[in-house]
Amino acid sequence: MPIAAWLADLVVIAHGLFIVFVVAGGLLVLRWPRAAWVHLPAAVWGVLIEWAGWICPLTPLENMLRQAAGQAGYSGGFVERYLLPLIYPAGLTPALQLWLGLGVLGLNAVIYALAWRRRRHHHANR
Repeated sequence: MPIAAWLADLVVIAHGLFIVFVVAGGLLVLRWPRAAWVHLPAAVWGVLIEWAGWICPLTPLENMLRQAAGQAGYSGGFVERYLLPLIYPAGLTPALQLWLGLGVLGLNAVIYALAWRRRRHHHANR
């Protein structure tokens, strides 16, 4: 397998991990409040990508690497079979992207409210 194909797979894995971090990274804030400094900008970016219909820069990077490896599509391998459908679901519409962005925003708003409440309670008991 050419090095560009391996790099493309790594980009897909990084893309998937970033999506997981955007969606659920607020949970880290419950344990490590300073994680908010990394998670909040990532979450804002993720929501903006969904709402504005932008393309994440990782997607063209992956496509460029796949083309450099002489690959035309996603066939074979674990990464292509299991991760790509999660990152690039079929039937992704602007309306669905809006709801996904709202879901990410809502989930993280709840998590951050819990973290803020826990922190406030902790400081009140000092």
